[in-house]
Amino acid sequence: MNIPGNGTRTRLRTAAALAFLPLLALAGCGSGSGAAGAAPAAPGARAAASSAPSDDPVAGVTTVEAAAALLPADVRKAGTLRIGSSVGQPPAAYYPNGQNKPPAGQDIDIADAAAKVLGLKLERQDASFETILPALGSGKYDLGTGNFGVTAERLKTIDFVTYINDGQGFAVRTGNTKLTTQVSDLTQLCGLTIGTGAGTTFEKTLTAQQGVCATAGKKPYEVKVFAESGAVVTALQQGRIDVVMSTINGLRYQAAQPAAQTTFLGEYHRLDVGLTFKKGSPLTPAFQAAVNELIKNGTYARILKKWGTADSAIDASQTNPAEHK
Repeated sequence: MNIPGNGTRTRLRTAAALAFLPLLALAGCGSGSGAAGAAPAAPGARAAASSAPSDDPVAGVTTVEAAAALLPADVRKAGTLRIGSSVGQPPAAYYPNGQNKPPAGQDIDIADAAAKVLGLKLERQDASFETILPALGSGKYDLGTGNFGVTAERLKTIDFVTYINDGQGFAVRTGNTKLTTQVSDLTQLCGLTIGTGAGTTFEKTLTAQQGVCATAGKKPYEVKVFAESGAVVTALQQGRIDVVMSTINGLRYQAAQPAAQTTFLGEYHRLDVGLTFKKGSPLTPAFQAAVNELIKNGTYARILKKWGTADSAIDASQTNPAEHK
């Protein structure tokens, strides 16, 4: 299937991708400040079984009645909600101990802590990134996580409760010579092959702007879209793509792991990121209050410190803010 402009859209679900996932599950960020590359060195590629940071800021979270009172009565009575989680790579959400063990990550901690403030338990179901937002509309999930950035298009059908400010960035294989500076204009990508995730803001940005190279009189860039984060890194290592477009925090974390052999080129565009709900959900006021309670009582700062994402902290949670321009 061709992307309008000149790109070949490829979805890969391969054994090679799964084989490379251990590189994405190395040591956690510990108490890093979240500055570029501020994760401690990995203890070794075979250390995945003990790779998650040991701090547990969620453990001490208790119910806050003022926030819980904002929930619909039937939800409080049931005491559980169904959450669809995209589990891909650290620091957002990943499997430090294998897929038969619980996931870990910033998104996991934020959602679990907010639920505890509300006196709820979450029934987590793993789901591919591109399926979660449609599934909210159908009622399959009550809320979703997956480092979903707030965009004008998504706001038409989705309610957001923000919890971090992340966004779009680029990374290359360490030692490459094709792209060596921070990307501030997509014409810098002309003639290159870019890998990114399916159904993401990155895919949308790249495909929407694919004509910029022709306008500049340059060779178009090609976009390859992958269904799994591990497959993107594998393609980069194998030279099948020249550059990766993904989350700022994810690429920064990955570049700090020596085994990944990637170099983070910096930020391109910031986006608010939020817990997601179907449009008009009665759950959003309660979850906004819960996230703000976590910010107020210090749990939020501990979670971000744990995962090395403190530079992406927000001062207060918002419901459905406008997309950053």
